[in-house]
Amino acid sequence: MIRVTRFDGSSMVLNADWIQSIEDTPDTLITLTTGTKILVREKPEEVVEAFMRYKKTFFSRLLPKEES
Repeated sequence: MIRVTRFDGSSMVLNADWIQSIEDTPDTLITLTTGTKILVREKPEEVVEAFMRYKKTFFSRLLPKEES
């Protein structure tokens, strides 16, 4: 899940796995796999960075922990 900010200033938590595309139109338009479109204040690069952090955190939980 990633947090984004709508243009009205409200924030929402978005299921990152539902992101189909991110466009710079010049505002950032996120299209979900459901067809829903969301305009957000964050730049596309920021959304991608949040997505990558989310995935890194998610997958790091699946890896076996190293013993010291």
